[in-house]
Amino acid sequence: MEVTLEEMLAAREQRAAEQQRLLAQYRKTLVCFTLNIPGPVKTAPDIVRAFGEGLAALDHRLPRGSVLYRSARTPFTGCQAFYVVDRPPQAVKKICMDIEEGCPLGRLFDMDVLTPEGVKLDRPAGRAAARGCIVCGAPGRDCAARRLHSVDQLQKAARGIVEAHFARADGQRIASLAVCSLLDEVATTPKPGLVDRANTGSHRDMDIFTFNASAAALYPYFLRCFELGRGGREQPWEVLFDALREAGLQAEVQMYAATGGVNTHKGMIYTLGILCGAWGRLWTAAQPSPGAQALCRACGALAAASAGEDLRRIAEEGAADTAGARLYRSQGLTGIRGEAAAGLPSVTRWALPAYRQALDGGRSRNDAGAAALIHLIAHVDDTNLYHRGGRAGALWAAQAARELLDRSPLPTPAEIARLDEEFIRRDLSPGGCADLLAVTYFLDGADGLRAAPQGQED
Repeated sequence: MEVTLEEMLAAREQRAAEQQRLLAQYRKTLVCFTLNIPGPVKTAPDIVRAFGEGLAALDHRLPRGSVLYRSARTPFTGCQAFYVVDRPPQAVKKICMDIEEGCPLGRLFDMDVLTPEGVKLDRPAGRAAARGCIVCGAPGRDCAARRLHSVDQLQKAARGIVEAHFARADGQRIASLAVCSLLDEVATTPKPGLVDRANTGSHRDMDIFTFNASAAALYPYFLRCFELGRGGREQPWEVLFDALREAGLQAEVQMYAATGGVNTHKGMIYTLGILCGAWGRLWTAAQPSPGAQALCRACGALAAASAGEDLRRIAEEGAADTAGARLYRSQGLTGIRGEAAAGLPSVTRWALPAYRQALDGGRSRNDAGAAALIHLIAHVDDTNLYHRGGRAGALWAAQAARELLDRSPLPTPAEIARLDEEFIRRDLSPGGCADLLAVTYFLDGADGLRAAPQGQED
């Protein structure tokens, strides 16, 4: 909504009146926080989110117990907040200047500090010059005083500051979420036949520390996938997928270097890489997460762009000599390629609902994840199970999981531990289901990030 000049002047008068009221009531240092947003649109979702960042910085930096009054509002005439602080004005001014200079968003923050007598403190000469023009970077206020840049230029620069800040912050948050999903998966205990905190399952060449090292090594890759997705918004799906594939091949090298040649997360390099790329493609500064459902649809579009061609090549004898390729040629199992191309239906239909139902019922995240894994084993054609136990072993594993769910729709760790013993005895490992459990954690986190921080009125 655009603001008229008359509305802006009226809002300025109201803000001045509020300042006088608070100074008269408290007789303490007053902070008036607004945003420098050029043009007639003063509030939009990304602007309000930037305002929320400033509020969070003030809440964190102002000494505990010193804030006597706090009010934050986001009217269409512009975001504004008032803080009454029981500290010397000069100390509060320094805190506000440090916030304004501490991150790129701070260039849009306008944190005025008034003494108890109503005198506005100016920035010291040296620090005033540091707040240069947002378009060309020239120091001081000369550009603004001479109106050297158009409103369109100023608006574009301001929104660019907001977008660049949140792209960097959200990309890091998403890459961290991907790593945490891997760490949460391997830590979930018990897991039939899989590495967890209790044992190494049916594996002899890896343990929980191997998985931890691998997960940590993949952080730069997940961040790169988000950036590729964000930079490839206008590209065809297959072009973006090819870029993600190339990044994935490099990530495999990093994984093997971290694990001493052990394949811990090759499947997750594929799946979480696509999800991070999809997230980047859908991302906006106004909304940190598009949500799990939108991510799954975009994942399907990305994976489908190549899955058909990949499977055609695999179908050709000798085109690929991996366990997954042989199973596709012999039994038509499409593995994670098919699951991703379909939009991860095993996660959205089985694992995520079971996980959330368990949480709603009071289970811990660990126990909810362990129960969700049993739902995956019961319903997924896991190529790892086929590889280790043949068709008979895979069918036995699915049947055992279904029988457990028939007895207990959300099985307890004790019940799952007994199944773990039998999986180990049969040398079975549902590695594909473990990957989908990590995806479950990731998508649940994506929904948790969906609400962007907002400025709230106290």
